[in-house]
Amino acid sequence: MTSRSRPENRPGSPWDGEFARYFGERAHSLRATAYLLCGDWHQAEDLTQAALLKLYLAWPRLARHDTLDAYARKVVLRTFLAEHRKVRWKRERLTGELPEVPVERAETEQDELVRHALGVLAPRQRAVLVLRYFDDLSVEETAAALGCSTGTVKSQAARALATLRKRLGPHFGSLSFSTGGLEGR
Repeated sequence: MTSRSRPENRPGSPWDGEFARYFGERAHSLRATAYLLCGDWHQAEDLTQAALLKLYLAWPRLARHDTLDAYARKVVLRTFLAEHRKVRWKRERLTGELPEVPVERAETEQDELVRHALGVLAPRQRAVLVLRYFDDLSVEETAAALGCSTGTVKSQAARALATLRKRLGPHFGSLSFSTGGLEGR
């Protein structure tokens, strides 16, 4: 469909100001959630932009603006999971050298340990931990966001935490699942 066949989504629509306000208030937290899901700031930015574009296109149809945060988080999560499924079919060429990236904040050893440990988890397990412990959702809210049962959330969380405990060893007891340096980004 082109923008001509959907005139309600042209720039200058009546809800642009409302969406811009929502974007300004929530983009940072959505980007932080995306970062914890994928572990890369550039990919997190792409996930956030794709999710916010989808949200903008759906904006006129969203009847309950009181549930926007849950809906936006679900869009970020589903975009992440969809991109992860595509990775099997679409591989970028990997190199042994990282590009130069400006460092905004030095990671603590704890931040680095947690980030690397999250990276070894399966995407859905990582999503469960991020939604439960970073976004502070209940088991029921996490299940709704993932489209699964509360039992699945509990079992995925238990497996993910067991993997983290094994991976982190004695450091795990002193770790807290915090923003891991997400404040300034």
